[in-house]
Amino acid sequence: MKHLLRPLLAVSVAALTIGAAPPVNWNAVVNRTALPSHVIGNPAAKVKLTKWISYTCPSCARFELESDAALKLQYIRSGQLSLEVRHFVRDPIDLTVAMLTNCGPKEKFSLNHSAFIRSQSVWLGNMARSTPAQQQRWSTGDLPARSRAIASDLKFYEIMATRGYDRTTVDRCLADAGMAKRLADGTEAGQKLGIDHTPSFAINGQLLVGTSGWSLLEPQLQARM
Repeated sequence: MKHLLRPLLAVSVAALTIGAAPPVNWNAVVNRTALPSHVIGNPAAKVKLTKWISYTCPSCARFELESDAALKLQYIRSGQLSLEVRHFVRDPIDLTVAMLTNCGPKEKFSLNHSAFIRSQSVWLGNMARSTPAQQQRWSTGDLPARSRAIASDLKFYEIMATRGYDRTTVDRCLADAGMAKRLADGTEAGQKLGIDHTPSFAINGQLLVGTSGWSLLEPQLQARM
C-alpha cells in the first residue's frame, strides 16, 4: 500500500505547485491618489512610508540614490511596506517636472520619477547656465507656454522621449491646468502638516521630525517591521 501512495502523493504535490498563484511583484503595484501622489507597493502593508520630494532639491536626489535599491528589494518587495511619493512644489521648474512625472498612466510614474531624479544634476546644470531671456520665458505667459519653454530649455522633451512620449503627448500634459492645481493643493496640504523642507517623511501617518536621510530613516523602518 505504501508503494501505491507514493506516486499519488507526488502527483498531488505537483498539482498544488502548478496551481499555486505566482508571488505578487509589489514594486509593480502603483496606485494614484487624488493629491496627486502615488502609492507603490502593497496597499495593506503593515508599514506605510510617506515621502515628500521636490525635484529641484539635491538632497532628494541624494536620498533616491542611497535608498532606492534597499527600499525596493528589502522592504516593498516583501509586501510589508508601501511607499507614497508626494510632491512638494517649490518653483516653476519643480512644477514642470512634477507634471511630467505624472504624465500618462499610473504605472509609468515610478520610471518617470526615476528618469528625472537621477538626471537632476544634468538639467540643474542646464538651469544654472540659462540666460536671463530664458528665465524670463519661464515666468511669463500662460501655463502651457511657460512649461513648454522650461521643457525645451532644460531638455525635458529628450528625457520624456526616452520614456516613450512624443512631443504632442508631453505638451498635452504640460497644459494640464487641473494637474497643476492639484500639485499646488498637495503642496499646501503638506505645509499644513508641517512640511517645510524636502525630503520629509512620515511612517504610518506620523511625521518624522529631524529625519532627512536614509541612514536616519532605515532604523526607524526596521523598528516597525
